Amino acid sequence: PIPGIPQELTTVRVQDPRVHNEGSWNSYVDYKIFLHTNSKAFTAKTSCVRRRYREFVWLRRQLQRNAGLVPVPELPGKAAFFAGSTDEFIERRRQGLQRFLQR
Repeated sequence: PIPGIPQELTTVRVQDPRVHNEGSWNSYVDYKIFLHTNSKAFTAKTSCVRRRYREFVWLRRQLQRNAGLVPVPELPGKAAFFAGSTDEFIERRRQGLQRFLQR
């Protein structure tokens, strides 16, 4: 930090997991992604979207493709079989996605 110059901050939170099509073979969970920043690089200072795990997988692949030698953080693992995922699994995944985005 340089004295007299405000530090740019970006906060991202993964929250509010929602199960869709619960009880069916094609059920899935999406998460609310909330971003707040004071960075001049962003036009909007806040943003809120919902994303599925597979969209995080896509993002990680894109980052790997463009990262060169910079290591890209790991994502939390997938469930062996998704039918009837527990609240604990969903919360662990939410926390893992949060760590991924923070890194």
